[in-house]
Amino acid sequence: MAESTIVLITGGNTGLGYESVKALYGSPKGPYTIFLGGRSIEKVHAAIARLKNEIPDSASSLLPLQVDIESDESIAAAFENVKSRVSHIDVLINNAGAIFDNEIDETPASIRAGMIKTYNVNVASTQVMTVVFEPLLLKSANPRLLFVTSGLSSFTTAAAGLNRPNTMAYRTSKTALNMLMWEWCVRLKDSPAKIWCISPGLLSTGLLGALIGNDDVESMRQIGAEGPEAGGVFVKDVVEGIRDNEVGKVVDRAGVQPW
Repeated sequence: MAESTIVLITGGNTGLGYESVKALYGSPKGPYTIFLGGRSIEKVHAAIARLKNEIPDSASSLLPLQVDIESDESIAAAFENVKSRVSHIDVLINNAGAIFDNEIDETPASIRAGMIKTYNVNVASTQVMTVVFEPLLLKSANPRLLFVTSGLSSFTTAAAGLNRPNTMAYRTSKTALNMLMWEWCVRLKDSPAKIWCISPGLLSTGLLGALIGNDDVESMRQIGAEGPEAGGVFVKDVVEGIRDNEVGKVVDRAGVQPW
């Protein structure tokens, strides 16, 4: 039997995260041991039960992990939990993210609070999570580090597709995340780590619902959103090596997303 590839994903109980776990859990290229991370352990357990029901014959395994990336204490506890169960992780998927632009008005206090809140989740918390788990990741013979970004993060494509005026905090935070990915490429340049930003495309998830102020799936599809399973398969494909010739890039399903 093949040795299991150990994956940790944040925000794995819903949306793109859930579909990424599902794609890996059902992949014939496994087996995978997947730490499914989420803020609510109850929602994590519910997601695992649903996955096992949807894919009853998987050779992979799912392990629940409570982790709130906004809490240093939660990240530290998650690290100790994972370290007590495995000697390393092979893949870290920084999927957890959030958008708060609809909460921001034109008052200075609201702008400041909303920008800080957005960057805290999408940039600072992601950095803390990655730094804390770096030692376990670098114990892998083939470490892979993925950061989930957005098509809205690109200067070149900013005017295309979904281009709403209330995305400043989210958009700029994801542009910052792209540079964070590059800094990890520099940091780990002497290691075997393969690193990407993943731009999954316009997907009908809760995140998009918050972005457009309407979480109706049909409404999201009418503006061109695909089901989140398309993004999940893409994440799985990157984990399984399909984009190994584009390490250090922001990749989308069509190729390399321009800066």
